[in-house]
Amino acid sequence: MATEKQRRRRAKEKRHEYDIVYIDADGNEVPVEPEDKPRKPPARAAGRGRASAKQKPRSRTARPVQPPSWPRVLKRGAIFAPIFLATVLLLGGGKMSIPSAVVQTVLLMAVFIPFSYFMDRVVWRQYQKRLGKTG
Repeated sequence: MATEKQRRRRAKEKRHEYDIVYIDADGNEVPVEPEDKPRKPPARAAGRGRASAKQKPRSRTARPVQPPSWPRVLKRGAIFAPIFLATVLLLGGGKMSIPSAVVQTVLLMAVFIPFSYFMDRVVWRQYQKRLGKTG
């Protein structure tokens, strides 16, 4: 069986260059002449394709890393607490009561919040090293 590359080459060999023609009133084939003005490509949907002149181009650099802070970590914990509670309830099946699920969620948050702060510190220190700063 031919490989994909071989099949593409064979298909390319079978293609022909065709001129776009139209048949005039006498029945003769007349080639179509190109238009004077080149057509504009259709407008692309927002967010796709190249950036327009009005938009500033995106830089390839990552978003700057913020230093670790407890308020940000506590907000993250407040976002994840209901997710943890739902997960504990789903995994507990019908056997787990709501108060026991809340206790387990509090224990999970007691691990999650310090760990999240620790990870923010690690990322911040790596970012500082990359920039060549120490501190």
